[in-house]
Amino acid sequence: MDWRKYSLLASIGVISWMLMIQWSNFEPPMSGKKVELIDAPNTPPTDSELPVFPDNQDEGDIPSTPIVDIKTNEKYEFQRDLVVVETDVFDVTIDLNGGDIIDVKLHRHLTKPPGDGGIPLHMMQRSAERFFIASSGLIGRDGTDSRTRGRPIFSTDEYNYSLGTKDALVVDLFYAQNNTDIVKRFVFKKSKYDIDIDYIFRNNSSYPWEGRFFGQIKRDSKPPSGIESGSFLQPPSFLGGARREEEKNFAKYSFSDMAEAPPSSIIKGGWLAFMQHYFTAAWVPPQDEINRFELKQSKERAGHNILSFIGQPITVPAGGTNSYSAKLYIGPKDQNSLSILAEHLDLVVDYGVFWVICKPIHQAMVSIYGYIGNWGWAIVVLTIIIKILLFPLSARSLKSMARMRSLQPQMERLKELYGEDRQKMGQEQMALWKKEKVNPLGGCLPMLLQMPVFISFFWVLSESVEIRHAPWLLWITDLSSMDPFFILPVIMGVSMVAMQKLQPLPTDPTQAKVMQYMPIAFTFMCLWFPSGLVLYWTVNNILSIGQQWIVNRQITSAKSSSTST
Repeated sequence: MDWRKYSLLASIGVISWMLMIQWSNFEPPMSGKKVELIDAPNTPPTDSELPVFPDNQDEGDIPSTPIVDIKTNEKYEFQRDLVVVETDVFDVTIDLNGGDIIDVKLHRHLTKPPGDGGIPLHMMQRSAERFFIASSGLIGRDGTDSRTRGRPIFSTDEYNYSLGTKDALVVDLFYAQNNTDIVKRFVFKKSKYDIDIDYIFRNNSSYPWEGRFFGQIKRDSKPPSGIESGSFLQPPSFLGGARREEEKNFAKYSFSDMAEAPPSSIIKGGWLAFMQHYFTAAWVPPQDEINRFELKQSKERAGHNILSFIGQPITVPAGGTNSYSAKLYIGPKDQNSLSILAEHLDLVVDYGVFWVICKPIHQAMVSIYGYIGNWGWAIVVLTIIIKILLFPLSARSLKSMARMRSLQPQMERLKELYGEDRQKMGQEQMALWKKEKVNPLGGCLPMLLQMPVFISFFWVLSESVEIRHAPWLLWITDLSSMDPFFILPVIMGVSMVAMQKLQPLPTDPTQAKVMQYMPIAFTFMCLWFPSGLVLYWTVNNILSIGQQWIVNRQITSAKSSSTST
């Protein structure tokens, strides 16, 4: 079996793998219908949602009840039980009933490219059609949140806050309980998607206050709206929960896994997150404390998934003060920002088994972009660098293919002589290859070297939020989506035809016919690939053509010199 068969099998394998992934993960797209926010009254819950204490003292729920509509307008100026915060990166709506974040719109990330009428991405929402919120509170003996007491109703000085030109914005919510003053503080920072959520206690009573902080992310099982899902031959990104565990730096759970209630994880530090394409919401508790993490599905509300953690006990002595602080991240999967918040949190950018190759590719691409300022040209430069690095390994293979091509006249002669006797034909071919010191399998190496890098590039361009809606030039306005005019795929197909012209033709007529259709098959496949990936493949092909042409000339020149002497 020669290199052409191996190449064909590798190509078919890649296509089949992509098709299987696409089929197994297919979900219908969400409707883009605009809906109103809804509010939850302060009544007892109907299902068990509160995270369980490590010592099993309380198995109650966070109060969560039937919801009612409230009137809104496009500027998100709500009735007095909602607080709206505007920063340079997002709009955040906080419900004074419990102090939960119930609505988030991302300013810098749109539903479509700016030139196509994109609007701010509605990432979090509590509505009739979507449920995706971040809850937090206090449970335990003196906690403000319980099944019997419901959720605390906070007060605030203002109902609309704006970061403006400030570096940080503090939003305080106030609550008094049994001579204990409690401040729930949200700290928003310029150009940051992480929010500091602090509790500040002043105990004016004659006995200690005791409780625990909990953080939750609650989400339905619907695919995200306003975010591109995988297209034909392009598998969608993972949708589900993730956390750090004692034995795993990164463990992800699908919604079906969460329905089975995976075991709790008790570790020092840690984090938990909801993953979706390009974006994530994550809780990061104090990293120097032992925390308990839990993933589950609501028993009463079908399709509602809950990620939660419980921190260490908080004690406020009589007449004293204390505080607690955790971080909540709501925004793009920016690997640098996530890695700063918590160790291994950047793994929510899910590269799968190819993360070892994907990580350096992404880092290199980001570094190149820092100098060039255009993601398309960064892909081009990185492709050139990779080609140069792989050339010493592929040079031998290129020479082998060049020698095979130079033997083409002799192979045709053997075909004429022994075409009917396939056994004799094979023997004579082997003898010729041995005489000329040619390895017919040598041409497999470039494919074997290229395929892992190609697949890694695929995942980097599919998962890196930096590429989303990033323009290159002219008609390419989004490197993460397919070429709207199919120009790049056609150029890629032409480059494959040119490569075939420089390589030896199969002696088997069937193989030769299959190889003729390979450019068509790959061109068709690339129609739905991200244009950034097709750009990489096209540039790689052009560089390979140049390399193969030079090597062919060298082999031809060396053979002519040998013949003349």
